[in-house]
Amino acid sequence: MKVFTAVVEKCPETGLYVGYVPGFPGAHSQSETLDELNENLREVIEMLLEDGEPRIDGEFIGIQTVKVA
Repeated sequence: MKVFTAVVEKCPETGLYVGYVPGFPGAHSQSETLDELNENLREVIEMLLEDGEPRIDGEFIGIQTVKVA
């Protein structure tokens, strides 16, 4: 079993959740609920893995808060 970290944002224009796996080309999706997004991302990743191991272009490290005066 493989585990991937997805970044999730909510689009202010559509209200949809948008998710992607950093550094994994093509591993992205959107949906109306977080549960549906998770399922969509799982299906996309499974499909992409059918072509073999992905070349991960980056690694998710975390987030930072930046204060600007």
